[in-house]
Amino acid sequence: MRRVIAIAVIGASLGGCSSFSLDSFKSAPPLVKVALESTPPGADATTSLGPACKTPCSVEVPAPDAGFSVTFTSPKFQPETVPVQVIRNPGDATGPATTIIEPSPVFAELKPAAPPRKPMRPKKPKAAAAPAAASPFPAPAPAQPVTR
Repeated sequence: MRRVIAIAVIGASLGGCSSFSLDSFKSAPPLVKVALESTPPGADATTSLGPACKTPCSVEVPAPDAGFSVTFTSPKFQPETVPVQVIRNPGDATGPATTIIEPSPVFAELKPAAPPRKPMRPKKPKAAAAPAAASPFPAPAPAQPVTR
């Protein structure tokens, strides 16, 4: 009888607890190592999942159910974002489950940023043309009508 009462008390206390969830028994998603490279090296690489580093480097991220992206930035270069796919292979009797990151390594070739344009100055109006200076050639004679 004591066991029944103890089980009932524990069940009632757990049932009233709003923070109790079966999710607490699930394991955390496995961490996956992602290699990051860029041309030129030394770019800041930031994953959409949070971790970041300077290339070439690698970060560990929790393997998401869907893909994620990595954004590469460097001064004087255009930023580049690379989508990353997560491929999960379920384990079987012959081997454990695996998670593959594609592409591996994640690579970006950064293009130089266009030089900033200088603001155009308004053109100054040209002064009226001054009379032609004396020329060593004589001025052409006006055309004469031809009569027949």
